[in-house]
Amino acid sequence: MNWFNELIFGTGIGHSVMLLSICIVCGILLGRIKIFGISLGITFVLFVGILMGHFGITMDTEVMHFMKEFGLILFVFSIGMQVGPGFFSSFKQGGITLNLLASGVVLLGVLITIAIHFITNIPMETMVGILSGAVTNTPGLGAAQTAFSDMTGSTDNTIALGYAVCYPLGVVGIILAIICVRYIFRVNFNKEKNELEALDQSTANQANLFSLEVQNPAIFGHTVAEVAKLLIHSELVISRVLHTDGTMEIASSNTVLNKGDKVFIVTVNSDIEIISAVIGCTISMKPEEWYKLDKSLISRRIIVTKSELNGKRLGELNLRKQYHINISRINRSGIDLVARPNLILQLGDRLTVVGGEEDVKKVEEILGNSMKRLNEPNLVTLFLGIFLGVFAGSIPIMFPGIPQPVKLGLAGGPLIVAILISRFGYKYKLITYNTISSNLMLREIGITIFLACVGIGAGNGFVDTIIYKGGLQWMLYGFIISFLPLLIIGIVGRVFFKINYFTLMGLLSGSTTDPPALAYSNATAGNDAPAVSYATVYPLTMFLRVLSAQLLILLFC
Repeated sequence: MNWFNELIFGTGIGHSVMLLSICIVCGILLGRIKIFGISLGITFVLFVGILMGHFGITMDTEVMHFMKEFGLILFVFSIGMQVGPGFFSSFKQGGITLNLLASGVVLLGVLITIAIHFITNIPMETMVGILSGAVTNTPGLGAAQTAFSDMTGSTDNTIALGYAVCYPLGVVGIILAIICVRYIFRVNFNKEKNELEALDQSTANQANLFSLEVQNPAIFGHTVAEVAKLLIHSELVISRVLHTDGTMEIASSNTVLNKGDKVFIVTVNSDIEIISAVIGCTISMKPEEWYKLDKSLISRRIIVTKSELNGKRLGELNLRKQYHINISRINRSGIDLVARPNLILQLGDRLTVVGGEEDVKKVEEILGNSMKRLNEPNLVTLFLGIFLGVFAGSIPIMFPGIPQPVKLGLAGGPLIVAILISRFGYKYKLITYNTISSNLMLREIGITIFLACVGIGAGNGFVDTIIYKGGLQWMLYGFIISFLPLLIIGIVGRVFFKINYFTLMGLLSGSTTDPPALAYSNATAGNDAPAVSYATVYPLTMFLRVLSAQLLILLFC
């Protein structure tokens, strides 16, 4: 039975893998339990690990350290690849306001943490753990532990203990702040929904299909190319033209428009008015009616799956002239975009192609349209990105007045590199496409391994911390750190910026990077407004959380 004892209570690789597996399985199953409609999800893995550590079930220190850091890298890199494409565009229009308010939440939390540190004399390393748990930010915890280890050459379990003690009440504090804002301003959900529908700009850049009748004498007898020059600043694709004699053709540059012709147009919502002013009046001719007019034409969505097309401009392929087809719109990550010639193609794009069946088949051969190719993992980009992320995270950066150099660390480096690769990787022929399921799998594996290792490492002494070492006070401080900044910024957002409540819910959830709060917000709102604002502020907030955790350690420890 020695082998059994070694497997259960030993320190070997088999023991470590088995221990992590049991911890993760039990944590995920327990995390499905909901209390008042709220569940902690995979975060329960942390508490199962703490329970194991409390009863002396532990693992080799070096193995645990490696697994913890590698899990963290997988987690933040996957997040970066997911949010990266929309990171820079999130700063346009209202995104700047949302990100500024989210930064205010981070700043207020840091200031309250510093104040509690000086008032109570709780060591800053412990306070950073309390802060990370209060705002449910796991990468911040990892960054703090790495910064403390790099600076002192040792570890401090109170960082993880502070995180574990404050996390549950932190989730409650975040949701409670959202509820308080609702009742302070007596929010009427029906009114908020109506306002959101009237002012919603989230689809301003998405493709919109509509039909016009040519009525402007100034364009009678002119070609589609000539009309397009008049609308050079508008996003526009003229897909099909129905002439007054009943014939229909796929619009080309040489197609001539005459009085009474009907045109099928793809554009963005913001350009509909100016296009109508140039061409003619809107008519109630739906896309289905166009499809029925000419049985010889088919409309098919074709997926870009050939890696050599990644990063090429649509106009470079010259498909329209060669095969007499029209590409009206491109679906990317669930959003329809206008198929402009200068639009850069990415692997996984779905092109709506209209034309004769034989021509469409030829275009299909050029673009690939092979789901099998998309399902193949792009491991080169993944591990090249991790290499560059770890390299970038290890570069010391000196700031005036800070004795120790600041590093992005194993949390910040891979996160930033992943954001950059997912946004600009196509320019260097990197395949950045991954299925949603594969990205989610990597992310969940990474975070569960990290939480299991953190919990097992912090388990010894957790109960003593709660009962004898001020753990209950830590919970109170954590609640203040999570609740107060959100309440203040929530009030500021409503009073001064008139932000829709559903959007505000996502902002407050995203500023704490808290998935349970987002789940609550989505369920309460019944629409995707919270998810949109959550994704808008998440990348910047995540970066600030990681950076601020390190700075607090370096400045005050």
